[in-house]
Amino acid sequence: MEQTEKSKVHAEKGLLEKIKLCLSKKPLPSPNDRKKFDRDFAFSTSFHGVHNIVRNRSKIRKVIWLVVVLGSVLLVIWQIYSRLVNYFTWPTTMSVKVQYVEKIEFPAVTFCNLNRFQTDAVAKFGVIFVLWNIVSKVIHLQEINVNSTSTKEAIDFLESQQNFSITEFVKKNGFYLNNSTLLECDFFGKPCGSQDFAHVFTEYGNCFTFNHGKNIEAMKKVSVSGRGLSVLFNVNQDKFTDDPTLGFVDAGIVFVIHSPKKVPQFDGIGLLSPVGMHARVTIRQVKTVHQEYPWGECNPSIKLQNFSTYSTSGCLKECKAKHIEKQCGCLPFLLPGNGIECDLQKFYNCVSPALEHIQVKELCTMGIHNSSCPVPCEETEYPATISYSTFPSLRALKHLSKKLNQSQKYIRENLVNIEINYSDLNYKITQQQKAVSVSELLAEVGGQLGLFCGASMITIIEILEYIFTNFYWICILFLLKIPEMTSRTPPPQTHLGNKNSIEEC
Repeated sequence: MEQTEKSKVHAEKGLLEKIKLCLSKKPLPSPNDRKKFDRDFAFSTSFHGVHNIVRNRSKIRKVIWLVVVLGSVLLVIWQIYSRLVNYFTWPTTMSVKVQYVEKIEFPAVTFCNLNRFQTDAVAKFGVIFVLWNIVSKVIHLQEINVNSTSTKEAIDFLESQQNFSITEFVKKNGFYLNNSTLLECDFFGKPCGSQDFAHVFTEYGNCFTFNHGKNIEAMKKVSVSGRGLSVLFNVNQDKFTDDPTLGFVDAGIVFVIHSPKKVPQFDGIGLLSPVGMHARVTIRQVKTVHQEYPWGECNPSIKLQNFSTYSTSGCLKECKAKHIEKQCGCLPFLLPGNGIECDLQKFYNCVSPALEHIQVKELCTMGIHNSSCPVPCEETEYPATISYSTFPSLRALKHLSKKLNQSQKYIRENLVNIEINYSDLNYKITQQQKAVSVSELLAEVGGQLGLFCGASMITIIEILEYIFTNFYWICILFLLKIPEMTSRTPPPQTHLGNKNSIEEC
């Protein structure tokens, strides 16, 4: 180590000696040459006003021009400083543009029955209501009454059946889609059926998505406004039911309209259509573009493992799933992933504390750029306007009663008609943009320099050349010439030395 340090010191000394040797070969200009250089710079520079200070013989005019030049310099410094401060606050503007097109992509629509379970299955297996309620409360961080009778029944049941899977039970005994539940389907005049819907699992159990993912319809773009998807559902309240004590007291279809590239999210944005009603939904496409940090809050480098397109909701689900799987070794069935499904015991002992830990420690946050799940850089939404009418009319009621071979009362209590279409063939783009770009900043700085000093980039180079030349001369003077002058001066003689010389004589 010591040898290395010594070699570094020798190398530095060698470099300094070379610099000194190089500088010593350069002659130091005389005072007249330096004055001539300063005067030539003042007359030739493109920095306005400087030559007026040097050229004028009147002292009053010199002072006036000196004040003018210094004032202009101070003003331009202040203006440039304020523009730099403004730029580094990363300001943005929002632009809204309506784009009219000939064709537009139709969204995905996910439908769920408000009565989630088959009546025959839950009649023999009523504990499923409690199991689902417990799991839902844990996922949504709600308090569970451990001492309730129903909860104890659920625990006793799962202790006797360790391999029970809520997911498999709901898939097998939940709502299904076939010719008996989907009576009619029409997409822009062409018939569709249950085969055109993809099964998805949500908090409403078995749900079915039209025009989702790799479905062939998702690649099509519609070219007619006022028409779209029309479906007629039979919710069949005799065959499907739910527990009213848990808050499920409605009958009908809940649905959500979303991008074909995103998973459905029902929290707070689901639309309801009750039985005996015709719901007419008109939609518009709205695209939102966010700037990446530091102008905006999006992070384009974040990718999701279980979803093809980034979304805040999908990111939060993956974040929770990752922490729960790490702590508990399993996954709740409403969260994405390929891990082992958590049983109810693990929900009590591990999943619930893990979710509370995630919330308290803010391990899965959203919104700003450095959070776990920042806003997406681009997202597409479909704001909807919904209106209702009684379905069917008295004449249509008789017609459907004969067609389906069901009573008029059955038709009123079980059928739901939903129609979804675009209001216009256009979409709105809301885009976050940089308020000041680099080129605009340079233009503003150059404008201030030109306005107050008549300066440009060439002027700045001239000033830098002038400063560098003077600095170079100062280095020669102080580093070489002054030490040489000091070394040549003979040392003063002391009285003691004189005395000794006399004695020697």
